[in-house]
Amino acid sequence: MDTRVATAELGWTAYPNSGWEEVSGYDENLNTIRTYQVCNVFEPSQNNWLLTTFIDRRGAQRIYVEIRFTVRDCSSIPNVPGSCKETFNLYYYETDAVIATKGTAFWMEAPYLKVDTIAADESFSQVDFGGRLMKVNTEVRSFGPLSKNGFYLAFQDYGACMSLLSVRVFYKKCPSVVQNFAIFPETMTGAESTSLVIARGICIPNSEEVDVPIKLYCNGDGEWMVPIGSCTCKAGFEPDNGNVCRACPPGTFKSTQGPGLCLQCPPNSRSTAEAATVCVCRNGYYRGDADQPDAPCTSVPSSPRNVISIVNETSVILEWHSPRETGGRDDVVYNIVCKKCRADQHSCSHCDDNVDFVPRQLGLTETRVFISNLWAHTLYSFEIQAVNGVSNKSPYPAQHVSIDITTNQAGKCSTMNSFTLSWPQPEQPNGIILDYELRYYEKDHAEINSTILRSQTNTARVEGLRPGTVYVVQVRARTVAGFGKGKERFIFHGSSSSILVVLELSLRADMSNCPSPLGCPTHFSGSPGMKIYIDPFTYEDPNEAVREFAKEIDVSTVKIEEVIGAGEFGEVYKGRLKLPGKREIYVAIKTLKAGYVEKQRRDFLSEASIMGQFDHPNIIRLEGVVTKSRPVMIVTEFMENGALDSFLRQNDGQFTVIQLVGMMRGISAGMKYLSEINYVHRDLAARNILVNSNLVCKVSDFGLSRYLQDDTSDPSYTSSLGGKIPVRWTAPEAIAYRKFTSASDVWSYGIVMWEVMSFGERPYWDMSNQDVINAIEQDYRLPPPMDCPSALHQLMLDCWQKDRNVRPRFTDIVSTLDKMIRNPTSLKAVANIPAVPSQPLLDRSIPDFNTFSSVEDWLTAIKMSQYRDNFLNSGFTSLQLVAQMTSEDLLRIGVTLAGHQKKILSNIQSMRVQMSQPGSTL
Repeated sequence: MDTRVATAELGWTAYPNSGWEEVSGYDENLNTIRTYQVCNVFEPSQNNWLLTTFIDRRGAQRIYVEIRFTVRDCSSIPNVPGSCKETFNLYYYETDAVIATKGTAFWMEAPYLKVDTIAADESFSQVDFGGRLMKVNTEVRSFGPLSKNGFYLAFQDYGACMSLLSVRVFYKKCPSVVQNFAIFPETMTGAESTSLVIARGICIPNSEEVDVPIKLYCNGDGEWMVPIGSCTCKAGFEPDNGNVCRACPPGTFKSTQGPGLCLQCPPNSRSTAEAATVCVCRNGYYRGDADQPDAPCTSVPSSPRNVISIVNETSVILEWHSPRETGGRDDVVYNIVCKKCRADQHSCSHCDDNVDFVPRQLGLTETRVFISNLWAHTLYSFEIQAVNGVSNKSPYPAQHVSIDITTNQAGKCSTMNSFTLSWPQPEQPNGIILDYELRYYEKDHAEINSTILRSQTNTARVEGLRPGTVYVVQVRARTVAGFGKGKERFIFHGSSSSILVVLELSLRADMSNCPSPLGCPTHFSGSPGMKIYIDPFTYEDPNEAVREFAKEIDVSTVKIEEVIGAGEFGEVYKGRLKLPGKREIYVAIKTLKAGYVEKQRRDFLSEASIMGQFDHPNIIRLEGVVTKSRPVMIVTEFMENGALDSFLRQNDGQFTVIQLVGMMRGISAGMKYLSEINYVHRDLAARNILVNSNLVCKVSDFGLSRYLQDDTSDPSYTSSLGGKIPVRWTAPEAIAYRKFTSASDVWSYGIVMWEVMSFGERPYWDMSNQDVINAIEQDYRLPPPMDCPSALHQLMLDCWQKDRNVRPRFTDIVSTLDKMIRNPTSLKAVANIPAVPSQPLLDRSIPDFNTFSSVEDWLTAIKMSQYRDNFLNSGFTSLQLVAQMTSEDLLRIGVTLAGHQKKILSNIQSMRVQMSQPGSTL
């Protein structure tokens, strides 16, 4: 009920007739309204009742009444008796039916329930000439619980002069709502203002319950609160616009219930209908049992390649190359099927159970197997199968390669107790081989129980073996530099009378065993277990090197986003790579510009052939190449902070010495790895070091070989003997004789150290390349950068030894830096720069202040021109005034970076020294 909108008579019942009176009037906004008034203040013992019409409850348990009214101030009425009131009472009467008659008893016995006595907050003292009622009061009261069909409201006046302007009767409810993908119906509030009414939810279409029960609570103010449980979209449906579950369109899928969105079908799969929960694999492609629904469909591998065998009487070694196509998976393993055949090959049967396969017959992860306990003079057929995680899904047999061999020892169950062992001599021994050491022991016994033999040749006779016993043998050579390490152990049976060990001997010796520094070899072969770098230009077909060392990437998995630079062959981009079965990662993408000739394509891809051979955390990682579409691409890991030299210049003075040493340690670790696999970088410089978001430095740019043949406009490189060489970073023997070795890389590494400690300064500053060459020949070396620890500058000087044989190796450099990091106190002593140079080139980092005509010129020379206005606006307008500045002055004028303060103060100190010298014009 709402009398504010009523225009006709309300028809309420008043008792007695001389009490409440219905009249038309105006509200405070001059709107016509129907009101009830009473003002019998001069008559004592008033009891005036006003009863509304029947009000239907409509299921509400608690009712709210809003009353708008005015009350006359008793004190403003002349001669008013003491019985005048400024309050009235509100009652309600609950009933299931309309009351037909209302006798005297109905009023006098008052069968009502009292709600409240209502007093005015404001009363009025007079009525203006326009007849408007002034000072309107609004009060809201509530009552409950109600249980019958409806009720009446009753107003009791007992001596007030007042007017009821309007009465609005209402209840509160929580509206229908969709929340947490569940529909909650419109819900009445409870019987009390503090009641919480539970509403049960129903999942919206295409959604399912996650937690049950699903409910919300409706509070007394008609607000939803305390959600419990929820629904989420079913598999095949995604949330849209908040609380709608929309079917995944064709070509997409959603495999699980939940808040996730529909995904594009993985490679080699498709969905043709809406609401797909999985994309079906295309013909010839499958998913493995352990593959997730969002994994790409893959195929079976092709057959192994280039199988070779080494027959040793009743045993055989099989080796092969991995399949050209892995089916897009990295879980390829190999099974060996062994068959024993008649000489005419018309009848073959599976091999006996006692044939031994090392390491195993099924599930081989390596491309090599040793098979023994075969019959003598018997034809065997070996089938090498390549299988992966979806081979069991294919209706076709596994791809395989077969090889037939015939054993050649008389007698299967030999009782031989000796054998003859032979091995190839090393191709590049470190000096004269004095002898060989052969160590062997029973496979089931510990290595400490091994037997050692010495041989002057590469053949040895071993006797006293137990027939049928498996032995492990290791061979190493000895030179004046000491023993090398056998690269692998070879397993054989004591039933063999002779065996050829096909292994490459490692002869790297411990330098501590050298009789003298001059007697130590300077070049060694790879470390045990370390593969050796293969120059891709030695391949007759360079494209074969690309296929061998660089993984081909499907161009559909590469997303190019933005240009971040330009290379010699084309633009460099930032992008994303999403390989099947792997998470999406950021990558750098080098492209080959259109219109290339075949030689440019070969040179471009040669870097990938080089990078693909490296595997080290401080070497930039090759993700793969795109050669089967245009543009041709080389895809590498993305390094967020870019090149080291520009990164240091942008962050001048912002890193501690330990942080800088950590960067240098990472670079040296990467170079140690390259030197151990016999790779010479030739162009090690801070511009060719990349830095990621964690400040990890990685060696990159493996294409200097092209600089040595082709022309380039890069000022970092200059001609030498017909090629291009980065003079400022290159060792003197490499400049003069093109003798590039790991030792020349060590020289370059010393320059990189100087770049790091100087925060990206250009080595040798503005000296010409020819001046640099001449200065180095005169034994000039770069001075320590500002605040450089003396231990680090000494390591730089060690790297710049003219005799390359006495420069430290990268192994030594890594060890030295590790010791510094573990003992930071060793870095506290700062290298000194002489105030007066003993030779003209001793320190080009300290300018001649006599040549500057202004403060602006001086700031430009020391690369601090960004502070020009700070100096001039603060009154430091001459070099004489600048020479008197302190650290507090710098801070006051706005030079707040610690590194910049140190640099400026260092130059101010040098300025003071030069001012004190005779003949100074300052």
